[in-house]
Amino acid sequence: MTIREPASYTAFGMKAEAEPLSPGLHIVATPIGNLKDVSFRALGTLAAADAVFAEDTRVSRKLLAHYGITTPLIAYHEHNAAEMRPKILARLQEGQALALISDAGTPLVSDPGYKLVEAVLAEGFTVVPVPGPSAVLAALVAAGLPTDRFFFEGFLPPKSTARRERLSELSSIPATLVFFESPHRLVEMLHDAHDILGDRSAAVARELTKLYETVRRGTLSALFSEFESAPRPKGEIVVLIGAPIDSVSDEQKGADLDDRLKLHLSHLSVKDAAAVAVEETGLPRRQVYARAVALAKGDAD
Repeated sequence: MTIREPASYTAFGMKAEAEPLSPGLHIVATPIGNLKDVSFRALGTLAAADAVFAEDTRVSRKLLAHYGITTPLIAYHEHNAAEMRPKILARLQEGQALALISDAGTPLVSDPGYKLVEAVLAEGFTVVPVPGPSAVLAALVAAGLPTDRFFFEGFLPPKSTARRERLSELSSIPATLVFFESPHRLVEMLHDAHDILGDRSAAVARELTKLYETVRRGTLSALFSEFESAPRPKGEIVVLIGAPIDSVSDEQKGADLDDRLKLHLSHLSVKDAAAVAVEETGLPRRQVYARAVALAKGDAD
């Protein structure tokens, strides 16, 4: 087994020696926005690798330059993947240590890395995960939705008819749904989600870890209204939608009811807020009204 000579990277103004890498394909998670989110292990892996295969070398070059890493960068994306896979396998056969990264976050999540990993494993080479940032998990923990079960869908179809069909297929999944979405389709996606899934609790996370990071929380109807009347958002977007109300626990139902009532009480009377929440959740009117009164008075525990 060939072990590479030590390489180096620079962090916090100090040069650090990277540990040698064993041969194989190293799947390296990189920051989704904030360059400080990279791990020391990731930096060491990128520095010590024989080559780094990246979805967009222009984006990745900024990360490597920031940390003083001079490892050769080679493009690997959906348009050249079929051509590049045999070349990568040949380099692994020579005993090289190679790193795979995406534009941002964890590779293989909505990018072309899966087929490469499949091919590498089929040839008997080692695949090493180097975990780190993920927009999916970052959005999930900030959304205020249940995290015990979640289903990552990635990007929905761009056309409304196909998108609505797919949302219908997902409608009965008893888990928080997680989507990637582009800024110019966000409003239409929220509209379709409301029509197909009902007025569930949801969140829209934008520009996570970056300067203008925002997480908007509320019902699908409220979020649709907010984004419809605002300028088109910019940046990367993650949309999270709560599970069907009849599939969650009593504790989760209570938290969902509180979120809905607080939202409605911000602009409606107690009576009207309770009436809307009853319509949304199907919970008993007396229970919802009592909770609305408690929240309005500030007596809720």
